[in-house]
Amino acid sequence: MDCATSDNGEAAPLAVKILVAGGFGVGKTTLVGAVSEVAPLRTEEYLTHASVGVDDLEGVSGKSTTTVALDFGRITINSEIVLYLFGTPGQERFWFMWNDLVNGAMGAVVLVDTRRLDVSFASIDFFESRGVPFVVGVNCFHGIKDRTEEEIRKALDLDPQVPLVLCDARDRTAGRDVLLALIDHLMAARSRTAPDPVS
Repeated sequence: MDCATSDNGEAAPLAVKILVAGGFGVGKTTLVGAVSEVAPLRTEEYLTHASVGVDDLEGVSGKSTTTVALDFGRITINSEIVLYLFGTPGQERFWFMWNDLVNGAMGAVVLVDTRRLDVSFASIDFFESRGVPFVVGVNCFHGIKDRTEEEIRKALDLDPQVPLVLCDARDRTAGRDVLLALIDHLMAARSRTAPDPVS
């Protein structure tokens, strides 16, 4: 793996851009905050009466804030690799930002909530249509696992090669495991597309 060279001649770490996407209220901001080694940048605003009839709060009636631009966090894997996490806004009215956020992304985590799987269909379609590798993180709110992995895969119509990981977005270790699953998936995809060495 090649690294860039910094101004002082030392090898600069490889920057890997990862998106954390999914529907409104699935836990994207929570996941970025749980795993980031720095205080995450958040662009949350309080929900107001102006969002009534615009944002669907079914299943997340206790939610009082929403991301209006992006979340940003960082994880240093080692001296050679740093992950930069970009959490996307979940409401449909902010989806236009995804086209800019996806530029330069190596892969994505699509968070889903089994109580509202339909809010994640658009995220999966977005990455599939752009050929961006992704994993699905099933955010098991309050430890509730009300569906099997097979049921979730079928409901989301996931390709068999797409990893699916059960997690708790609030837990740093669980978030790390989702990101490691993505890194493994990216490495496997890279090895499948790498040209055969010339004898």
